[in-house]
Amino acid sequence: MDLDRWLQQHQVAVYAVAVILAIGVGVSRPSSATFIEQFIDPVLAVLLYVTFLEIPFIRLRRAFTNGRFMAAALGMNFLVVPVVVWGLTRFLPPEPVILVGVFMVLLTPCIDYVITFAGLAGGNSEQITATTPALMLVQILLLPVYLWLFMGAEVADVIEPGPFIEAFLIIIALPLALAWLTEVWAERSPRGESWQETMGWLPVPMLGVTLFVVIASQLPRVQDSIGQIAVVVPVYVAFLIIMPVLGRVAAGLFQMDVEESRSLVFTSVTRNSLVVLPLALALPAGYELAPAVVVTQTLVELMGMVVLTRVVPAWLLPESPSSISLPDRVRSG
Repeated sequence: MDLDRWLQQHQVAVYAVAVILAIGVGVSRPSSATFIEQFIDPVLAVLLYVTFLEIPFIRLRRAFTNGRFMAAALGMNFLVVPVVVWGLTRFLPPEPVILVGVFMVLLTPCIDYVITFAGLAGGNSEQITATTPALMLVQILLLPVYLWLFMGAEVADVIEPGPFIEAFLIIIALPLALAWLTEVWAERSPRGESWQETMGWLPVPMLGVTLFVVIASQLPRVQDSIGQIAVVVPVYVAFLIIMPVLGRVAAGLFQMDVEESRSLVFTSVTRNSLVVLPLALALPAGYELAPAVVVTQTLVELMGMVVLTRVVPAWLLPESPSSISLPDRVRSG
């Protein structure tokens, strides 16, 4: 059995080890969090580089023209998700410092590791990749609008587009360009082809490294505030349960195939916590707890993603030769 196949079959064990090690470091060596945190963006960039290497660019170009998936992804993230988030936050105490963190993180769809998680679940990675520019642009425009609607102008006015744009350039655009250059190199040179093949076994280990870096660096942020922010954990867990189901329903409405359907589920549920964190840290005095609220979502989501990479292909959207359709009871309801 080759290494790549072994890693794919044992990926959950790899992630579990990474999470356990990260929790151990985060609890026993909290002083190392600042040092580890500086590796988040580089590790994400490498993760997405090796992920993009698995995507033939001719398929990526075709994915950009799939208006049906683009419409479904935008509709789920910017029409359905806000309604769900508004409903879930009715169960939270009316404390602005808690609500602003929850709104900021749950209203912004992920543009980075969602590509890897969707791919690991058998989704269409190139289709997810093709949607990232639109998701980034629309969330920059709409996050202040949603915060204004839900919380008022005072919070909405502090949102700046800089962190979103910087994250897109470093974490998405640069790795994508390097992956394209690597593919060109592989077509023209045996050394390039060998390099691309060598990189083929890295997605699972790199996702394990990502889990370790994110959890080990962010866990100390929430330790001192866990009593105050524990109230948001049920909301985050509920979001992880509700959105995959709604994504499955939407995939049926749009008559998507299995790969597209899985991708729609993952883009509907994963959030942009690592990009939003700098925005939360920049909030004015009185909102010091908001970053911990955002970080808590990161920790809950990463563990939830490990579960969803198995649950989605095995139960929610198993292999099917035809497009996904709604159950008869839903269609006739």
